[in-house]
Amino acid sequence: MLIRKGQNLSEIQTEVFDIIVGIEEEAQQAMKKKASAKSLVYRRAIEERRKKKELEHQINDELWFEDI
Repeated sequence: MLIRKGQNLSEIQTEVFDIIVGIEEEAQQAMKKKASAKSLVYRRAIEERRKKKELEHQINDELWFEDI
């Protein structure tokens, strides 16, 4: 629904337009929230993998003797 400047809308048309715009904004916010949550899950997985690799490196039996 395109609204042109100078176009007179009835009260019902204005309400419908406001509802449509509100629904679209809510959908966009929901998509952003979902993308943000997904990004956080990926970031945490990467951090966990790095921690695991570092611990494996520190625990590796062959490397224990390098400090002596």
